[in-house]
Amino acid sequence: MNTFVVLKPIAQYKKVCYYSVCVNDETSLFDDFLSTHTVKNKNRLNHIVKWLQQIGDKYGAQDQYFRPEGETADTTALPPTGNSRKPQFTEFGKKKANNLRLYCLRANTNVVILFSGDIKTTKKAQDCPNVKKHFRFANQLTKAIDKAFKEKDILWNEDCTDINYKEDLKIYF
Repeated sequence: MNTFVVLKPIAQYKKVCYYSVCVNDETSLFDDFLSTHTVKNKNRLNHIVKWLQQIGDKYGAQDQYFRPEGETADTTALPPTGNSRKPQFTEFGKKKANNLRLYCLRANTNVVILFSGDIKTTKKAQDCPNVKKHFRFANQLTKAIDKAFKEKDILWNEDCTDINYKEDLKIYF
């Protein structure tokens, strides 16, 4: 049990606070996701970032805006299903499904913890050579973070719009 994560605040919008995790004090998974896909999949990444902004400012982290792709009910992915939802992903002037996945934990309608992801090439995440490791890791992290909530290492603030935890909290898994 040497591997641990620490929570890192990413962004705060009107309705959602986003966090990520840093594994063994390295850069956050979400920052790594951004730097990788800014180069490789810029348009797909921009689409997901628009969804993060839209969910954060307008909708809140409601179930319907997250894909249930995880092995646990809490692990989800972005972007949401359906290429008719706005903001839409377009490529070469045509609406398409965005197959870039960002795995996350939707803790409640106000708090989302962002992990990482990649281009999904198969129907099931666990069968995809690109996302399988991100998918499995997201499921492990979700279980560890859920356990931290149960053990009260992570607490909800008074109105459940954000979380509180000790600055030096390390979540081992």
